[in-house]
Amino acid sequence: MSDLEINPNLACHILRLFIREEVLKVGATGVVLGVSGGIDSALAFTLAVQALGAEAVVGVALPYRQSSPESLEDAQHLARSLEAELEVVDITPQIDAYFLARPTDDQNRRGNKMARERMSVLYDISQSRSLLVLGTSNKSELLLGYGTLHGDMAHALNPLGDLYKTQVYQLAHHLRLPDRLLSKRPSADLFEGQLDEDDLGFTYAQADQILYQMVDRRLPPEELTRLGFPEPVVSAVLERVRRNQFKRRPPLIAKLSARTIEIDFRYPRDWGC
Repeated sequence: MSDLEINPNLACHILRLFIREEVLKVGATGVVLGVSGGIDSALAFTLAVQALGAEAVVGVALPYRQSSPESLEDAQHLARSLEAELEVVDITPQIDAYFLARPTDDQNRRGNKMARERMSVLYDISQSRSLLVLGTSNKSELLLGYGTLHGDMAHALNPLGDLYKTQVYQLAHHLRLPDRLLSKRPSADLFEGQLDEDDLGFTYAQADQILYQMVDRRLPPEELTRLGFPEPVVSAVLERVRRNQFKRRPPLIAKLSARTIEIDFRYPRDWGC
């Protein structure tokens, strides 16, 4: 067994319990999540249905006019196979209205706006139906900062946040998700032709091995290069982890009192505060 191999039966069992217990703990009726047609949201959707039952899970596809039609088809196919609800909300009108007044050719800026608009819709549905927003960001994305703050990185609970991308695929294979989802190249589908690994400059397979050694085993960068990992990739991964720490923590609060939220006052949610 390699370092990144996990016990899929045990992992799925733990994640189902996590989803069920966190929903019951706060008295929510279920969860809502964005279903993009990608592997991460597909796995989260499947685990949620298995944990709560299809009637307690609302999937939402949020296409833009330039989104891949195949992504929506994959999301709809998955929802049918799970016998779960999939609502389709086209975000084109609000995105185009915004950028009509503030024109830009910056694809990243447009992509971030779309990600935040999608999350805004999910939280509105969440409030209207007493649902928790289920996150779909994996450990690789969170460590590398490959996500939009207050966009796809926003959620009430996240079953995938401690799974590297390659481990997401392990569980997806174990649960027999559709072959098309298992074989497609990862993409946030923010604009035509966009691929995650092109944006990152390295593959998830490379990044996951480096991140595991760096984060889980706490090996220094020089040790990683001695183990045979290419120095430029090690440096690029390390720089992304460092540069994106702000995305992995709550907003900073200036300390003035004896007990400051998130510094001295950190009661967990299940204390009833």
